[in-house]
Amino acid sequence: MANSYRDLIVWQRTVEMTLALYRLTEEFPKQEMFGLTSQLRRAGVSVASNIAEGWGRQSEGEYKHFLGMSRGSNMEIQTQLLIASKLGFGDPEKLTLAEQLSHETGKMLVSLMKKIRSRLPFLFAVNCSLFAASQYSLGYIFDMRSCQPRWS
Repeated sequence: MANSYRDLIVWQRTVEMTLALYRLTEEFPKQEMFGLTSQLRRAGVSVASNIAEGWGRQSEGEYKHFLGMSRGSNMEIQTQLLIASKLGFGDPEKLTLAEQLSHETGKMLVSLMKKIRSRLPFLFAVNCSLFAASQYSLGYIFDMRSCQPRWS
């Protein structure tokens, strides 16, 4: 079990990807400084940052939400790399490396999200049970599937 987001291989890979994106975009035309260059760099930083921010949140649900945002930013990177490739921007080897790291990151994020998703129903049931027990004394009956009061 990781003690910090820095221990997560997916976070380490996203940092590698971000560095690869910076190296790739150094060679983009200067007129792209506020276009694809900026977009790719910001999206790369966003992927790693959202993993770290999610790690620091209070619940696994919030963590999963931030992993989803990381995944979305990674999809942006893949789209922008395709556009850069079609425009002939950047060194082909650096472009290939960035694409490979992005695809690997995407797979790792999906895997981590699935792992968290498999634990959420249990956590929801425990939290619902605790909430229902606290409300039972007030005369409420709870539907445990929806964690909502039921009026009988």
